[in-house]
Formats: sequence, C-alpha cells, structure tokens
Amino acid sequence: MNEAFKQARIAFEEGEIPVGAVIVSKNRIIAKGYNQTEKLTDVTAHAEMIAITSAANYLGAKYLPDCRLYVTLEPCVMCAGALFWSQIGEVYFGAADPKRGFHLSAPNSLHPKTKVFSGIMAEESEQLLLEFFKKLRK
Repeated sequence: MNEAFKQARIAFEEGEIPVGAVIVSKNRIIAKGYNQTEKLTDVTAHAEMIAITSAANYLGAKYLPDCRLYVTLEPCVMCAGALFWSQIGEVYFGAADPKRGFHLSAPNSLHPKTKVFSGIMAEESEQLLLEFFKKLRK
C-alpha cells in the first residue's frame, strides 16, 4: 500500500485527485497507476484502470486472478466493473468512498471469487484527499 500511496502523491503534485494504485503478482509490483483524468482529459483515467491495463499488458493476459490490487481509495463502480472483468484475485483499499464507492451503489460488482480488504492506510489516504480538496477550494 505504501507504493500505491506514493502514486497518490504523484497525482496530488500534478493537480489530480490523489488516488494511487499498484498491482502485485508473485510478490512483485507489475503495474502502477494514479489518477490522470485532467492530464488525459479522460474520465476513465482512474488509477485502477491505468494499473489494470498496465498489468494486463505486462502479463499478456486479460485476466488477473493471481494478482492483488492495492488502491488508496475504494474503487468506484466503473473501476469495480473493470476489476470484475479482469477477475482480479484480491483488492486492498485504503479510505472508503461513501459518495462514489462501489460498496454503496453496487456492492456485488466485483467477481465472486475476488477477496476484498479495506482500511489499509485509510487515515493517510483520507488525509491526502482532504488536503487536496481543501487546497482546491482556496
């Protein structure tokens, strides 16, 4: 999760909503991503989406059942859908997203075999988000 947090810091420094993600396979980071919706003018350029694409390219496979995603914020429904289709093995997220997280609007949107763990570095992730939005409002 520390590496995902580093990605979130990059997003923060670039003026993006600070969310970072990494995908691990066989205890090695194979993909990284951070939000780039402003930079790429693409609403789908979420940290998870970038990491999923990168991991699939790295492995040469569209399915990621033996992989783990670490992401600083609970995935949205779009990202949860992509995680469903990738059949990712495990998802670890930091801060909950009570407004747009998949648990709220689509709690069963991940693949049935995907294991979900929450709250890892939640406080740090939430603080970074709060700092970003506070800075944005000034």
